Amino acid sequence: MASVQLQNLRKKLNEWPLGQVVCRFMDYLTIEAGLAENTSLAYGRDLLAFAKFCDANSVEKIEQVRPETVYAYVRYMSKGNSAQETTISRSLAAIKMLLKFAILTGLIKEDFTTIIEGPKKWQKLPIVANKEKVFDLMDAPTPDDPFYLRDKAMLEMLYATGTRASEVADMTVASVNLKIGYVRAIGKGSKERVIPLGHAAITAVEEYLAQLRPTLVKPVSKDYLFLTRTGKRLDRTNIWRIVKKYAARAGIARNLTVHTLRHCFATHLLSGGADLRSLQEMLGHVDIATTQIYTHVDQERLRAIHKKFHPRG
Repeated sequence: MASVQLQNLRKKLNEWPLGQVVCRFMDYLTIEAGLAENTSLAYGRDLLAFAKFCDANSVEKIEQVRPETVYAYVRYMSKGNSAQETTISRSLAAIKMLLKFAILTGLIKEDFTTIIEGPKKWQKLPIVANKEKVFDLMDAPTPDDPFYLRDKAMLEMLYATGTRASEVADMTVASVNLKIGYVRAIGKGSKERVIPLGHAAITAVEEYLAQLRPTLVKPVSKDYLFLTRTGKRLDRTNIWRIVKKYAARAGIARNLTVHTLRHCFATHLLSGGADLRSLQEMLGHVDIATTQIYTHVDQERLRAIHKKFHPRG
């Protein structure tokens, strides 16, 4: 016997033209697919909102639902209704399931569910600080800080290589070749890549290795490059805190993080003329499509410049 909650939901669904198909879908979930009632309720609640939206947009039959209908609903949820990405993803999954049910039962013939992308696949432009702000960050450590040589070397390393916090934490003294000017980084999937080091990073690391690291080394230090005051490896959490500390000192917005420096590395290289394949290799991206987001960032920069300086911008 159906619960009161399920009965009430079915009553509400039947007030909307598309709701009748949703009720059939819910029956299929519980009777044919053997899913729990709570699962059916969750799908039903999400689809009730979709049924209301469809009715408001003159979509009364399931066969009238098109990709543009779904995308319009996603836009409605993300803007007009201010829904979170998790809510949108869940609702989108429910709509896709409903459409697959409609295909299975012969209500619609075309399966376009595979071309509908959710929020997780939407590209978000990374936050990037301009070069002047990054230079201010690099200069933020001063001799007043007992570990300023380490902190400056670490900041220079992050910006010079575009490495992640975990990659910097795992660097060893042996992974850095200051004579030739490169560092070996171990990225995701334990994949190794070699990244060049610029003059500023080489100088900062040399000073740290010569003047501070020898005083930090303990038996627990092993060969790790960046060490804490107790001689342990500087972990990713400490690295994030240090970046935040100097970002605040440099008067940079609170949203500047370790990953912002990775974005700055990529964007500044690209705007300086670096090719996309080289950038992909240095960032350790498996798919160049991941690297291509930085071309969008640079296009945004160019658009802003055009708007500011063009007489009819």
